[in-house]
Amino acid sequence: MSAPGTVIPFGERLEAVFAAYGRLCVGLDPHASLLDQWGQPDSAEGLREFGLRVIEAAADRVGILKPQIAFFERHGAAGYAVLERLLAEARDAGMLVIADVKRGDIGSTVEAYGEAWLRRGSSLEADAMTISAYQGLGSIEQVMLAAEAGGKGLFVLAATSNPEASAIQRAVLQQSSRAGHTVAGAITQGVIGWNQSRSDAASRALGSVGVVFGATTDLRAAGIPTDVEPPRPGLPVLAPGFGHQGAEPGDLRARFGAYAAGVIANESRSLLSAGPDGIGDAIARRADEYGAVGA
Repeated sequence: MSAPGTVIPFGERLEAVFAAYGRLCVGLDPHASLLDQWGQPDSAEGLREFGLRVIEAAADRVGILKPQIAFFERHGAAGYAVLERLLAEARDAGMLVIADVKRGDIGSTVEAYGEAWLRRGSSLEADAMTISAYQGLGSIEQVMLAAEAGGKGLFVLAATSNPEASAIQRAVLQQSSRAGHTVAGAITQGVIGWNQSRSDAASRALGSVGVVFGATTDLRAAGIPTDVEPPRPGLPVLAPGFGHQGAEPGDLRARFGAYAAGVIANESRSLLSAGPDGIGDAIARRADEYGAVGA
């Protein structure tokens, strides 16, 4: 047991969640159509009731929740007030919360984003956040350092599944220390290198900075070989695209290869469409399916 006040690295906490609950992550994505299906208005009140029911159904069944912040932000201040409550409710229920915010910038601006979502005591505090490094991995270095100091995690966009991203993500670098790598490959290798550089790297199974790989993305085509075991610590991988978008639990090893041990399998619409009366059973069934395939 850790001493009071001890900062436990995010990667270590993620390992504990994998051991206790498996790899399923519930995506909290309150689309207007889902709110209607659940009999809720497309309003802050609807968001609150929807979110509380999802968290209640997920608690003690899965260990990770990923709210998609855009669906709250579109309701302005009222939406953010609901989000603050839901973030606190999920963390009080013992779940790791990954805020899907996809922020990214330089200097004090990106540091402020990190403070908003990762600082202990912030009303928007989460355990990890998604972040963009398309202004260079160095542009988010201060956020990576702050996350490490606070026991928080980051997931850097690397190889997403939206087709319009492939032209950039698969572009080959010509003039850099990683010339010959694709953009996606360079980001991935940069994150692996960062985790390796930490003082306790050799003793950890998972690093605290990870990447986002779409579950239906052809990683090899994106310049990310999946047949070469990455060095310790392992790479956490947030993988949206399971369920509704087509990836299945049984595909995990084949799709991610050497990265499979760090994969967080995110499902949202495939679970949420079960409705308020069926979501608990849907989550339990899928959690069992991921448990059966292991890592």
